Amino acid sequence: MKPDFLRAILLLSVAAAGLSACGHGSAASEIPAQTAIPVRLLPLNTQSNAGSIAVSGVFTTDDEVLLSFKTGGIIQRIFVKEGDPIRQGQTVATLNPLEIDAAVQQAKLAFEKASRDHQRATNLYNDSVATLEQLQNSKTAMDMATQQLRTAEFNRSHSVITAPRNGYVLRKLAAEGQMVQAGTPILQTNGAQSGNWLLRASVSNREWASIRLQDATTVEVESSPGKVFKGLVSRRSEGIDPATGAFAIDIKLTGEKPSNIAFGMFGKAAIQTTASHTGSWAIPYDALLDGDGSSGYVFVTSDGKTAHKVKVTIAGMEKDQVIISQGLENAGQLIISGSAYLTDSSAIRVIQ
Repeated sequence: MKPDFLRAILLLSVAAAGLSACGHGSAASEIPAQTAIPVRLLPLNTQSNAGSIAVSGVFTTDDEVLLSFKTGGIIQRIFVKEGDPIRQGQTVATLNPLEIDAAVQQAKLAFEKASRDHQRATNLYNDSVATLEQLQNSKTAMDMATQQLRTAEFNRSHSVITAPRNGYVLRKLAAEGQMVQAGTPILQTNGAQSGNWLLRASVSNREWASIRLQDATTVEVESSPGKVFKGLVSRRSEGIDPATGAFAIDIKLTGEKPSNIAFGMFGKAAIQTTASHTGSWAIPYDALLDGDGSSGYVFVTSDGKTAHKVKVTIAGMEKDQVIISQGLENAGQLIISGSAYLTDSSAIRVIQ
């Protein structure tokens, strides 16, 4: 009986072990593999910046000045008209001097009185009649009168407007006999006689991202038909113009200058962008995450199976696209839907 009993126990142990193994296998089969997130992809083809960008704008200078008087008063004379050439130091407008001359004379009289009072206080102090405090007060009063006289004379010297440099009168903003306040613009001038002409043009976000300072340009002027002038990009604005919704660039003429040109004249230019510039990419708004104005994040993939989160630099925005200038150089495809459910290294499944 004993061998049969031991045999029965052994059979029961083997059966229990088999059932346990079957149970573990069933539980393991119920653990799902990592779920792949369905996404849509966009191939990333770098848009080369090498080539020519055509722009148009108007001619101006970078030394335009609004001339005004330091003090208010009645304009006595304006010696120039719109379009007149001017020389540095030339008198172009004056105020009626009656009021300001009276202010200077009052300051002179106050200074003379303060000087006499101080001299009298000095003599009395030397005779031990006046106190030190009285002497010091008279000295302070004389110093204040001195500064008031200097202020009045300075204001009188700026009741006459002189040309700051050689150039032209662009606009006349006031008339003789007109009462003006201090700082009211009277004339607008520029230094165009020096030949420092600029073609100021507006460009789109994508064009702005492609253009660099010192890019070579060719410029055409309507007043000189058939001629092409050389220039360089001398300025690239770092903010958008709220009036036009575009970025501004300045093209400075180099070499030969047009002989017949005026402020505000229309011109055209072709900007030669260089191949060495970093490429740019236009991506949908939905693909950009956590944008803060100049940077953001996107998800990309190289094998179509795994998503990777990368930081990108935003160069500008257009109607329905974001222009990226850096960050996508080594990316194969951009994930344009499903990004909200992804983390770095998430498994993905491509859908059409």
